[in-house]
Parts: sequence; C-alpha cells; structure tokens
Amino acid sequence: MSNDVLDDHIQNEYKWGFTTDIESETFAKGLNETVIRALSKKKNEPEWLLDIRLKAFKQWQTMPEPNNWAHVPYPKIDFQDISYYSAPKVKPELKSLDEVDPELLKTFEKLGISLEEQKRLSGVQSNIAVDAVFDSVSVKTTFRETLAEKGVIFCSFSEAVQEHPELIKKYMGMVVPFADNYYAALNTAVFSDGSFCYIP
Repeated sequence: MSNDVLDDHIQNEYKWGFTTDIESETFAKGLNETVIRALSKKKNEPEWLLDIRLKAFKQWQTMPEPNNWAHVPYPKIDFQDISYYSAPKVKPELKSLDEVDPELLKTFEKLGISLEEQKRLSGVQSNIAVDAVFDSVSVKTTFRETLAEKGVIFCSFSEAVQEHPELIKKYMGMVVPFADNYYAALNTAVFSDGSFCYIP
C-alpha cells in the first residue's frame, strides 16, 4: 500500500459506525494528580495502590516521550486531550436480553459474539469464563465459581484488589515495572481495569 493511499485513508472520517452510544459516566479530559486520585477513589482502591499510581505518574512526568516508539512514527499525542475514565452506568442483574441496552447488544453483534455469550456478558447468566471490559471497567466476569473449585482465581482486576490484595501487592509490576518505559509509567498511573487470573 503506498503512502498516498494510507494517508488518504487515515485522513478520512471514521465511516464504519463502530461506536456504542450508551449512558456512561466520563471524566473530563486532562491528566494530573487530581485525576489519578479521583480514578483511584472511583475504583475504591486502597491507599497502597494509589501510592503506586502516584509514583508512576511522577516517574512518567520525568521521562521523555519516545519520538519513534516501536519504530512506528506517529503524531505527537496531547495527553491532556484524553479522558482517563469512562464507564457504563451501573445496572442491576438482568433477567433476559430484553432488559439489556440495545446499543450494547449491537456492539456484541458487530464483534461476532454469539447469543449465548451475549447473555453471559450482559449479566443474564454465568456459565463460561469470560471477563468483558467495556471502556474503563470490567462489566461482567463469568464462570468464577467453577474455576474457584480448582483453586484458580478469575475476576476483574478491581475485584482482585478488594478480594486478593496480597496477590496484587506481590505480583503487580513484576513483568514490566512502571519505571521500565514511558508508556508503562503512564499505564500504571491511569489504568482502570482488566482481567485478573491467578493459577496456583
């Protein structure tokens, strides 16, 4: 593909319609210590995890932004023009797919997720090991009880922080510490959720 074709493609407006317009809570754009504290409070995190976030943020502020990271040139990112938290508004456990936000179901359909998995991810039933992360939060983790019988812990990161803090403290940042690079520091400061799996 020639550069002209690629540039032309990139300059066009996004036309594939892959957006999900559901009611969400979203932080205002910008990044500072107040945003990080608000994110940590929103996640109901303990003080020790907030301390890790703040140390990572301070480290990030001292690091030069890579100008050709991973050998991929890209325009300079305005990190103050990004919202660092967005989450669908919390809904109660649902009895059927009829109660699920139709916009969320459209997104699942676009992703090719089967009807049975759509039910599970929407909180209708729980029979399979899936952790669906939507925007900044894990919206549904399934099949936890069956895995727990085998000693496996499978849940969202946010749940693991509350239920298994000793594992988070022990292993967090062991593979890629936040001081490793610019984006590791940024991620540690502002990450909001993800999947957690511990296999003894």
